[in-house]
Amino acid sequence: MTAQVIVAVLVGLAAAIEDLARRRVSNWIPLAALAGGLAWHIAQAGWRGALTAAGGAAAGLAIFLVFYLVGGMGGGDVKLMAGFGSLLGAGRLLEAALWTGAAGGLMALAVLAVGALRSRPVRRGESIPYAPAIAVGAWLSLIPKG
Repeated sequence: MTAQVIVAVLVGLAAAIEDLARRRVSNWIPLAALAGGLAWHIAQAGWRGALTAAGGAAAGLAIFLVFYLVGGMGGGDVKLMAGFGSLLGAGRLLEAALWTGAAGGLMALAVLAVGALRSRPVRRGESIPYAPAIAVGAWLSLIPKG
């Protein structure tokens, strides 16, 4: 298991646990991902690795910033995706974003199903903690292909 995978697992677990328990993601969690991504990519490719990490962070920020601006996502989720972007790089981050969307959609369906079983429909404006979906998306993008 690589250091990149270890950092992704630890950051994802910390973010998911905190978001589920407290409905927030503390700033240290995405910062840990950002630092881990920067260190990983610099170790792999020197100063070009720093550019890979920075590009991934910018892509992660840009992808979820739109959802934040329209009120569909919290700032901690945006920062978490930027941190994972640093760790994954922009190319792998796009795959992670697609996996994240799928995981988030499945989580939303589960919330709706549980609400229906409890005869308590989900109210308009209610939200789900999204860090678990972001973590799952990042983890699935790290699975070797081929």
